[in-house]
Amino acid sequence: MRTVVITGGTGGIGRELARRLLASGDRVVAVGSGAARGAALRADAARLAAEDRLDLHQVDLGSVAATRGFAEELRRRYDVVDALVLGAFRYHPGRTETGEGFERTFALYVLNRFLLPELLREPLARATRPVILNLCGTGGPPAGRIHWDDLQLRRRYGGLRATMQGARANDLLGVAFAARYAHTTIRYVLYNPLFVDTGLAEPFRQPVRTLVRVMARLFAARVEQAVPPLLDLLAEPPTRPLTALRRGSPVDLARPGFDPHSAQRLYGVLGELTAAHLPG
Repeated sequence: MRTVVITGGTGGIGRELARRLLASGDRVVAVGSGAARGAALRADAARLAAEDRLDLHQVDLGSVAATRGFAEELRRRYDVVDALVLGAFRYHPGRTETGEGFERTFALYVLNRFLLPELLREPLARATRPVILNLCGTGGPPAGRIHWDDLQLRRRYGGLRATMQGARANDLLGVAFAARYAHTTIRYVLYNPLFVDTGLAEPFRQPVRTLVRVMARLFAARVEQAVPPLLDLLAEPPTRPLTALRRGSPVDLARPGFDPHSAQRLYGVLGELTAAHLPG
């Protein structure tokens, strides 16, 4: 029985992935921020007679301290983690900060996805075929870039700008992790599911909210369609340390967005920002 940790595991792609894994006999550690969604997933597990294989956590993953506490609890509870799925994301039209002073998109989409693989690296390395599956914007439009002089976008914030920077940062996180831990059996997969109807419209104000809902109904893939390729990747991780896929199609890792020097630079910056929360 595999143990699979899923952030954003109580909604959208994460919830459907959790349900499929529970149905196949795996243990799922699902992380979400809302009680109602967690209760719905627990009801799903009950219908599958899998309550004993669902470990549900309500955690603010935008908090560095809460992320560390969650990871410490998992390391105490599970000697082996077979897979880590990084799926937690929330679009913020306006700039707000966490209680720790980080811009919220940066905190959840970048810092959290830097921290969890580091904090869970040891239980992952004990698995037979460990994999980190990062659901992100890899291979997407080249408009995003890393704002090295203003990573938290204090001077010029935009929800799309923050999201696109996060997508580019996640490419670099994959490059840096794979290079640093190439001696392990952990495989890192960057996966862009493209446009999936996961309730993306909710953070927007009207009339944009209605427009996004209509676009989703017309053009977005259903969650049920997006999950099977992810299940395949968890069952049969790639052989290379790093793989990038855009809805199943390989992304060229020679692209400038995967520059190894930029990856190490970002890793260093994030390491300094979270130094007090990383294991020695």
